[in-house]
Amino acid sequence: MYACSKFVSTPSLVKSTSQLLSHPLSSVVLKQPETLTDRSLSSLAVSCLLTSLVPSHSFQTSTISRDINTAAKFIGAGAAVIGVASSGAGIGTVFGRLVIGYARDTSLKRQLFSYTLLGFALWEALELFCLMEVFLILFAL
Repeated sequence: MYACSKFVSTPSLVKSTSQLLSHPLSSVVLKQPETLTDRSLSSLAVSCLLTSLVPSHSFQTSTISRDINTAAKFIGAGAAVIGVASSGAGIGTVFGRLVIGYARDTSLKRQLFSYTLLGFALWEALELFCLMEVFLILFAL
């Protein structure tokens, strides 16, 4: 412990450390090697110490960000497809009600059929809007 404290408190090391810290780290690391003197050895030790604190690999946030965006697109598109599936259920309900209404009163055939076509058109429009939203999410963003 005493030897470490004696090495750290050496005046040449303190001077070279303060000089190294006053320069940018890239100029310290990329500096050409010089002849080995007492001063250059201490500055080399400090520069090795400083470069060991800097991480040697960089984070690839762009790839992770792209993966998150792609996953969000697929989740949004999957949620929008629910509207297409519910539209199919709605169209089935409309035509099922037509059959039930026609079975109760056959004289209302023409009026029930026009209401059924109106309901079918509205449900089909809802399905097309949901499908358009799916394609916009997947391909426009």
